[in-house]
Amino acid sequence: MTIRAIALDDEPLALEVIKTFCSRIDYLDLKHCFTTPTEAMNYLKDNQVDLLFLDINMPGMNGLDFLKAAGSNAMVIFTTAYSEYAVEGFNVKALDYLLKPFKFSRFEQAVEKAKEQMNYMNIADPSAQYLYIRADYSTQKIFINDILFIEGMDNYIKLHFDDKRPLLVRMSMKAIAEKLPEPAFVRVHRSYIVPVNKITAVKNKIVYIGTNEIPVGMNYQEHFNEVFNSK
Repeated sequence: MTIRAIALDDEPLALEVIKTFCSRIDYLDLKHCFTTPTEAMNYLKDNQVDLLFLDINMPGMNGLDFLKAAGSNAMVIFTTAYSEYAVEGFNVKALDYLLKPFKFSRFEQAVEKAKEQMNYMNIADPSAQYLYIRADYSTQKIFINDILFIEGMDNYIKLHFDDKRPLLVRMSMKAIAEKLPEPAFVRVHRSYIVPVNKITAVKNKIVYIGTNEIPVGMNYQEHFNEVFNSK
């Protein structure tokens, strides 16, 4: 598997760092680097890209505006010197947010997320996707297609299934969300993540999965509607 990437940053030295780091990862193919949003936008019109390394604070058009205007389906890793943009970065479903100056180990960690996401996307049969979960004093193989929904419970999550008892796992909702393929799974509430293809009805801010009624939280409603209505 090769991940095709481009980088956009108005600072040439920042692009040199990204070039150097990309050259150390064999499955990462950095196609081009750009210093202006217009150049990058024109490239995306005619070329398929899997991953964008994107600065946020740039003159003329910032990275967030660029992402909206480009309409690209590529994965995004933001690179910036300004930590105040972190929340906005994750709100647009960025894979990661690298705060300059970042080390290679941190860069590699972010790129690994892109690799995992690509692996999920490249599996044709969803029922073949699986996770290894540590629970009940053992490591268990969980097929993603078997998950009915996920419930958060303080420092634990509960995996609910169709045909077997729930599995209690010491893991955060954020941690399990990062392991699940998007947009196949969507967080609808601070305490619930659901697989979109298992939803049987939606009514009055309630998601129905079989006989289970799951509330849609106010902070998650807009994103849930976008994902659900696109299906």
